[in-house]
Formats: sequence, C-alpha cells, structure tokens
Amino acid sequence: MATLASLMAPKTMDVGELSPIPIVELVHQIPGRARFRIPMLATHAAIADHLETALTHLPGIMSIRLNRAARSLIIQYEIGHSVEEQLPYLLSHYCQGQSLLQPPASTSSSVTSASSKIHDSKSKISTGNEGQWSSLQLPVTASVLSFLCRFPRFVVLRPLAIATVLAAALPVAQRAFYSLFVQQRLNIDCLDLLALSLSGWQGKLFTPAMVITLHELGDVIREQTARSTEVRTANLLDAIGHFAWVKYGDHPPQQIESDRVQIGDIVIVYPGEQIPVDGVVLQGEAIVNQQSLTGESMPVVRRVGQQVLASTLVQSGQLYLQAERVGQQTRAAASIELLQKAPVYDTRMANYAGEIADRLIVPSLILAGIVLITTREPARAAAILTLDFVTGIRVSIPTALLGALNHTTRHGVLVRSGRTLEQLSNIDTIVFDKTGTLTQGTIAILGVRTVAGSLPPETVLQLAAAAEQRLNHPVAEAIAQYAQQHNLSIPARHEWSYKVGLGIQAQIEDWDVLVGSERFLQQAGVDWGNWTTDALDGQQSLIYVACAPVGSGIYRFQGAIQYADPLRPESSRLLQVLQRLYRIEVHLLTGDNAQRAAQVAQELGIPKERVYAEAFPEQKARVVRDLHRSGRTVAFVGDGLNDSVALAYADVSVSFEHGSDIARETADVVLMNNNLLDLLEAIAIARQTRALIDQNTTLVVAPNLLALGLATTVGLNPLVATAIHNGSAIAAGINSLRPLIQHQMQQSSQS
Repeated sequence: MATLASLMAPKTMDVGELSPIPIVELVHQIPGRARFRIPMLATHAAIADHLETALTHLPGIMSIRLNRAARSLIIQYEIGHSVEEQLPYLLSHYCQGQSLLQPPASTSSSVTSASSKIHDSKSKISTGNEGQWSSLQLPVTASVLSFLCRFPRFVVLRPLAIATVLAAALPVAQRAFYSLFVQQRLNIDCLDLLALSLSGWQGKLFTPAMVITLHELGDVIREQTARSTEVRTANLLDAIGHFAWVKYGDHPPQQIESDRVQIGDIVIVYPGEQIPVDGVVLQGEAIVNQQSLTGESMPVVRRVGQQVLASTLVQSGQLYLQAERVGQQTRAAASIELLQKAPVYDTRMANYAGEIADRLIVPSLILAGIVLITTREPARAAAILTLDFVTGIRVSIPTALLGALNHTTRHGVLVRSGRTLEQLSNIDTIVFDKTGTLTQGTIAILGVRTVAGSLPPETVLQLAAAAEQRLNHPVAEAIAQYAQQHNLSIPARHEWSYKVGLGIQAQIEDWDVLVGSERFLQQAGVDWGNWTTDALDGQQSLIYVACAPVGSGIYRFQGAIQYADPLRPESSRLLQVLQRLYRIEVHLLTGDNAQRAAQVAQELGIPKERVYAEAFPEQKARVVRDLHRSGRTVAFVGDGLNDSVALAYADVSVSFEHGSDIARETADVVLMNNNLLDLLEAIAIARQTRALIDQNTTLVVAPNLLALGLATTVGLNPLVATAIHNGSAIAAGINSLRPLIQHQMQQSSQS
C-alpha cells in the first residue's frame, strides 16, 4: 500500500491564467493522524464546507478539524485503512469542482491519475519564476533593436525600435505620473522619465532603452530576495489539546472539545495525552513533559495541589484536574496571542537606491535646468540626468544581497531576505535559549559512580537498565540506551512497582532493586555506607541504585548514575568568538532552574547578570523587547515551540532545521545543518555584504561624480555619460557577485 506521506507531495492547480498555486501540503504525519496546509481554505468557505462534508462521509475517518484562519486540516483516521489511498484523490480534486462524495471505483487508478496531475503541476511550478524575468523581455528587445538601428542596413527597424522603447518606458511613465499627481511627490521615476524624454527628444534610442533595462533588472533581482511576512500559528495551535475528558458527577467521563470545558470542571488526563486546560491537580501523580511550553527536556512531577498547564504532555501517571483557565485564557493560548500581535515588518530588502534617489532628485533637476538654460544644449542636461547615481546602486545592492543569500545557502544557512542580512550585519546583542540551543536537548548518561565494597559499575548499570526497561521516561530510556551502547545484557524484570516521581522497585534475578531519587531510597531505609557527593561538580543530576537479597528487605546503596543535558560541542567556541572577536553581548534565557542556568552560564563565560532562569514564553519575549527598546539590535536563537514568541519580536530570529515547525517558520535565519557555528558564517557573510555595499556605493558615486563635474563644466557627450553610468553599474554588479564567484572557484579547485 502506498504511504500517505509518499502520496501527499505538495500539489498545485492552475486557475485560469494565474500562476500555479499550492493546493495541499502535508505538514506533519504520525500513524493515524496527519496535518495538511491548504491555502485556499482561508478564501473559499464553500470549498471548506464541501471538503468537510466529504471527509466526514469517508470510511475510516475518526475525526477532522478544519481551521480556515490557519489554513489547516487535521485528520485522525484508522491506521491501515484504505483512507490512506483515498485521501490524495479527495484532496487533489476538491478545488476542481468534482464530487467528493463519490470516490472512484478503482482507488489505485485514481491515485495514478492524481499522481500524473501532480507531475504536470510540478512541471508548471518549475517555470513559476519566469513571470518575474519576463518583464525584462520588452526592455531587452528595445535595447537590441535600438542598437541595430545605429547601423544603416537596419535603419528600417527604427519605427519598431521607437515603438518598443515607448512601450518599455510606459511603466516608468505610469509610476512617475502616479507619484506626481496622486502622491504629489517627486521620486526616482520622475527623474528617470525626464532623462528618457530628453534622450528621446534628441532622437537617441539606445541610451533610454539600456537605462530601462538596467532599472528593470534591478527591480527583478530585488523581488527575488523578497520574503513573505505572514507568521503562521497553525503549529502552535496544534500544541494545545483539542479534546478533554470531563467528569460530571457520578457519570462516566465524557470527551468534549477543549474549548467547551468550563472553569471548575473536573478534567481527567490519561498517560500519553496533552493537558487541555490550565488547572490544579486534585488527584493523582504524573510525570509531565513541559518542553512544548518551557523548552526544557527534563520532565517534572506534578502532584495534588500543584498547577499544570495546557499543551504539556502527561508521560506517565494519571491526573484529575480542576480547570482554572480554559480556551483563550490558558498560558499556551496567551503565547499564541503574543505571537499574533508581534510586530511584523515589511521584510522586503531595504530600498537603498530609492532613499538616495529622493535626496538627489531636486539637486539633479536644478543642476540640469541651469545647464540647459545657460548652454541651450539638451544633450548636456540629459547627461546630467543620466548620471543619477541611482541605477548602479539599484543593480548592485540587490545583486550583492542575492549573491549573499546564495552564498549562505551553500553554507547550509537559510536566510529569508535581504533585510535580514542587513540586520544580521548590525546585531550587537544575541539572546540564546539554553535547552536544545546551547545544549543538546536530550538526556545523556555521563557515567556510573559506586562506593567501596559495592557491586561493579557494569553490574549496577545492568540492574538499573533492567529495572527501567520499557518505562516511558527520558532518564529510563537514556539508561537503557547507555547499557546497550556498552554491550551489556539486560536481565529479565519480574515483579515491579513504579512510584511516579520517585522511582521503581523491581525484582531482578536474585535481587530486589531500587532505582530512583535520593528521597525514594531514603524512604526505603537504604544503608548509604560512606557515600558522599563532595567529589561531584554539581553540574549533573543523579539517579540512585540500591539492592537487597530477595525477601531480606535490607537495602544497601550500590551507586549512582550521573546524567545531564550536555552542552553542544560547538557552544563554547561559538560564544568565545561572539564575545571576544565580534564584541557581541550575549544573554542566556532558559525555563530551567536558576542553579543549572548559572552553571551553564559559568561554563560558557556568560556574565551572571545576563542570565534569565525559569522564563516562560512571555518572559522571553519581554527580555527581547526590553533589549530592543534600549537601542540594541537583537538576535534571538531558539529551537522550540516555546521560543516562537521571542523569535517574532527579535530583529533577527535564528532557529534550526530540526527545530519545531513554528520556530522554523517564524525564524529569519534557519541553520539547516543544525550546527551553531554556522551562525558565525552567516554573520561573517552579512558583514562582508555590508562592506560590499559600501564598496559598490564608492564604485558608482566616484565615476558618476567625476562625470557630473565634466558634464557641468566642459560638457560631456550623453553616450560617454551613459557609458560611465552603465559601466559603473556593471562594475558594482560584478563586485557584488565576487564572494560567490570566489566560492565557486574554490570548490572547482578542490574538486
């Protein structure tokens, strides 16, 4: 049977003459559950209703959840059911007006048909960028015809050349008239139109045609670097439980939608379920994974009287909660609201050329007017207007940014826009999340410590792994994996009893074994012997192991297993370079406790006053906002769903390819190799690009300024002015691509 993932490659459709648009994208899938992104849900209510009706009647569908605002469709279905084959047909045909209630007689043939249509759509997508470059066709044609008309044998083409030049200049004229008569302001288009008119008045065609071509080229390159500013929250919404088991009186628990829970209701959360509300534990104990909200990989124990939060996961145990905050009032929903209200800037590349042009328009017009009045030579005035300093910048800056974006991509860094590169080159402060960013985000066993006269470390590890086997707990899984890595055989576990938040008691061969916390062993009256923790550095946690002969009840301490969430191998070097070489101020944010945060900060050389512990998403966002308001350019680096709010508020947000979906979609920079050192590469490229832009400005301004002096005083032929003007633009453009060309040459020499 074909898998759902293999069949649900992104699909597109053509609507009339519009460019292909995506129909369906499989975002995430686990057995029995899949989430799709369908852009048209937001704009076509009828299609959403049609699709919902069709899926409701499809055999094997257990539940569906349509969110038009988030363009999201979540389906829960029976594993192994034929729905895995029928879904592609339904989802690829619903927007084409076909009946969804009648699947085809042959499912396999429908899948084949859908696959062929997907292939056709992909072939159309591959040409999707051609529409942007097609805007160059008319200016290039005008330039070629104008150049040919300079030769007597092609003079017959002059009427056609005039027509193409006028057609190519029409958009410039439209923008200029709009600026003058609607916006009532002068801009670069007004200057361009005047220069083109003076050149045309003299009967010259090649000069205006080339100017238009270069301008259009700059605009196309600029659009290539643009990115969408929409911040998607569908993944964050998914983190909140969609249903709740509510107990009313003596009746059996009822499953209802989580937003229908009332404050004060008794909610039951079973093992493996997400907590759907914020509330207080009334009964039971459980290990709760709060990574979705705090980012911390270490689970916590929640008992009677303690608070639990929506979107966190009950890994083991069972809880009875009294709901205190539900729906939009939960802490997780508040994080969503913060993300939605985060400032979303126009992240299109900063239009340096436009800013410079605005400053030079009036002086250029005045100077050209003075020269025209005093000399009565339109050519000299046209030369002055041609030397506008802007065209070269229009071309070179987008080219520099486009080259830099390609350069970073080759280094495994996805930078979403030219504006991000600009901001990245200016950052003076970086705020790091700890867990999963500076640390590995997973439990790692560091070793086994024993006391004199106890069992060997290998035996202690074997007994602990045997007792912890098949327990759904990160530490238990880490211990079992560590024993396997050391090729230790795992004895069978017989009778056992697990105490939530404390540990496990199990019979292993001829031993009664206790594995758990210090408190757990103390309650059992364990003889600790001469055990002491003085030799430990305090940067790891311990799980204790004690044994007693079966039936004796006299437990003796055997040793402790050390574990921690270790730092990434590259974290130390990264922070050294950032603080010492780049002089960037580093801050540390974490949901972990203050002691562990201080230990990590000390190891990495981060001053203690720049460490923020036990921070929830809104606190992380506040820290980033406060730094930004103090006048600093702030980058935030995080990988978790809980970091998405802070990512949205930072000047530059950085995440990992293996980070949460919402973190990747919110981030301006994504480290595709999941290596923090790539951030140094991105900063270096950004700063190099800024230096290139400064160089390009000099390359453009210096020769044009010299030519402007000549045109004003002794006169300058418009063709010479155009050659200087265009030559400086070409030189700046080539200089912009220099890093990329050098990189390609290095790769060629290495191969």
